[in-house]
Amino acid sequence: MELNVLGLTADTEHAYTALIGLPRCTASELGGVCGLSASAAGRLLSQLVKYGLATRAAGRPPRFTATAPEVAVTALIQEREHQLDAARSLVQRLAETHREANRISHPDIAVELLTDRGDISAAVHRLTSRARREVRAFDRPPYIDRPGANLETQTQRQRTGVSHRVIYNRAAVAWPGRLHSDILPSVRGGEQARVRADLPLKLVISDDQTAIIPFSLAPGGHSAAYLIHPSPMLVSLEALFEAEWERAVPLRATAPPRVADTAVETVPANPGPAAHVDTERRALLTMLSSGLTDAAIARTQGWSPRTTQRRIHGLMTELGASTRFQAAVMAARRGWL
Repeated sequence: MELNVLGLTADTEHAYTALIGLPRCTASELGGVCGLSASAAGRLLSQLVKYGLATRAAGRPPRFTATAPEVAVTALIQEREHQLDAARSLVQRLAETHREANRISHPDIAVELLTDRGDISAAVHRLTSRARREVRAFDRPPYIDRPGANLETQTQRQRTGVSHRVIYNRAAVAWPGRLHSDILPSVRGGEQARVRADLPLKLVISDDQTAIIPFSLAPGGHSAAYLIHPSPMLVSLEALFEAEWERAVPLRATAPPRVADTAVETVPANPGPAAHVDTERRALLTMLSSGLTDAAIARTQGWSPRTTQRRIHGLMTELGASTRFQAAVMAARRGWL
């Protein structure tokens, strides 16, 4: 029977199916249709009322009417879905407790293998939410969760004093809409961000206690991950992060321009570190320093190829640079990056 997944017995489902075609019927009438005694039919009708599948009208004898299936059955389905969600949450908590207990009883276990996307997402959430001092990360595609989904949570954590240092590679910066909707708002919220043309792997480090990295660098390797506890491997990952951090280009963000502001702010003739740079030019410099192609910049900004080339050329002319690398260096000297 189809409705047994909702906790209904075959007899209850049969009674409900019959009742749908018999509005305002008595227990005796339903029993006659279903081949049951009046008392047996009465017990089934009581079950239908309990599940919200029928209503009972006062009178002697009482009469019963089936609740509309699209209302009653849908409500049962939603209730079962809530129960399944609660069961999944319990399984995740038990699994976490199980892993932690095993790790404590076997302190030599420095690495756990996570093979479920849900477990990986939950582990990353635990790492970032339980950090007390600092979260460090390499950010590069592909992603388990939608980029930017944790922006509000991260901003709240930064307000409590937990610092976030993130290095983005060029593919992360070029991700459609990512720069303006996530990366720059994160920086304005207090994130310390830098950019590298490429990064060796994805990485999240929580304080100096735990890290998570993908199982493999091959396509699809992010669907499994290693959860790393205090060990020489964790120390090595921390050293790798700090080395990449030193090589990366700092990324800063101005506040979003006000309506009354001009599209391009004036830069003094002899600008220094305190010179004001509009958000658009800073974003363009960030993408140039990340090694993005003209096509990638155009997609990220929503510009045409001609507009992209014109703005890059104008920025290089303003900086007095003959190459993109030189433009990034001179912008950094002026405090624009």
